[in-house]
Amino acid sequence: MPESETGDSSLKFGTSGLRGLVVDLVGQPTRQWTEAFLMHLERRADFPRLLLVGRDLRASSPQISSDCLSAAAAMGWEVADCGALPTPALALAALARKSAAIMVTGSHIPDDRNGLKFYAPSEINKDDEVAIRALFENGLEGTAGEAVVGDVSAQVLDAYRRRYLDAFSPDALAGLTVGIYQHSSVARDLLVELLQSLGADTVRLARSESFIPVDTEAHRPEDVALLREWAGANRFDAIVSTDGDADRPLVADAMGEIVRGDLLGLLTASTLGLRTIVTPVTSSAAMETSNVADEVIRTKVGSPFVIEGMERAYASGRGDVLGFEANGGALLGSDVKLANGMLHALPTRDAVLPILCVLSAIRSSGRALRDMVDGLGAGHALADRLKDVSSRRSLAFLTRLAHDSAYAKSVMADAGEIAATDDTDGLRFILDDGSVVHFRASGNAPELRCYVESLNRERAEELLDWGLRAAGRALAQAGVSDR
Repeated sequence: MPESETGDSSLKFGTSGLRGLVVDLVGQPTRQWTEAFLMHLERRADFPRLLLVGRDLRASSPQISSDCLSAAAAMGWEVADCGALPTPALALAALARKSAAIMVTGSHIPDDRNGLKFYAPSEINKDDEVAIRALFENGLEGTAGEAVVGDVSAQVLDAYRRRYLDAFSPDALAGLTVGIYQHSSVARDLLVELLQSLGADTVRLARSESFIPVDTEAHRPEDVALLREWAGANRFDAIVSTDGDADRPLVADAMGEIVRGDLLGLLTASTLGLRTIVTPVTSSAAMETSNVADEVIRTKVGSPFVIEGMERAYASGRGDVLGFEANGGALLGSDVKLANGMLHALPTRDAVLPILCVLSAIRSSGRALRDMVDGLGAGHALADRLKDVSSRRSLAFLTRLAHDSAYAKSVMADAGEIAATDDTDGLRFILDDGSVVHFRASGNAPELRCYVESLNRERAEELLDWGLRAAGRALAQAGVSDR
């Protein structure tokens, strides 16, 4: 049974927006959540009554987008359909118009789930989420109205395209050959256009007409195998892709080996010359040891927390800020002057920025991607998850780990001696050999995630396998129900 935030619904706010089962979202629930969001904004007297709506390529996204538009129309708001486009493209449009926006996307989670991501005009924070949920729980009609919908999809997508073409040199990727894993990414055609316009030769790979839940952090075995197969059959400088809504990148080197998202963030910071990094606790110790940054600010997992950390950096006088998550999504906090023009700040997760930065670094340095990654001295970090674990069961397990030291010691006994713990988000154990095991509940799906880190690859693989088995045993023994 799905867990509940409101009544028997699976819908809940996670690390980045409202997510849940499609059957709990389509129709009146979407209209009610849209109404609650807009009512929250109507408390701000000077806020323009314009709502932009975009979507990913899930089967349910067109209907849910229509529900958002009709709810806003019933409230007397002007509405504009931005069509299927990357989440950061919609965010850019909202910032330019100083308007509200809703992105209909479930990111990387399966097709039977979807979600709403709210912008006002920047990404909303956790306080906004609490206020919107309170309005929703007061009971709203979720009325459907006849919307006079303006279609601004072409101009919104073009503005996002021009953002990069006007900043990077026209030959920034000249001489590179890049494979593009298209699957069902909403950016699959845009990536081809951008990379070709900047001089790269591109090869389209595995386009799909049905939705594929590509996760850029907990990699599906079939994606790992495909990347290695393509690399073995071609001479690529890199293979690139994104998750479903293109706010998280996937980059593999010439051998088809996936580059960790936190290391993509470091390479992005290095390419842009940004020395203040804001990143969650799930990013590896290389954030501090690589010497890319002068200052590293650690946060809980989720873009709202990273944005809060970026705001703290601004308040302290830093003007060179990049935020990113372990999934690779980069949030540009400062304007940056590049070869062809200014790249303006866009504080929302973006997959295109790290892809272009890493590829341009390959071209400008003449070094292979793997050599640049190895130069960071980052060791090995891996992640995976246990599926179908409700937040209730995860919370019970994590709470006991945090408050019962004897229990934590018994769970961790086969991994090694515990040298230190960090409860910023979930439980992160630093072992006496410097290795790391970190358990946390996913904010987007009913999953318990396990992250490990070690200087030795074999040790990291062993720890990940052990961590999943140990957590599975502990959850089974706990006997906590989902209700």
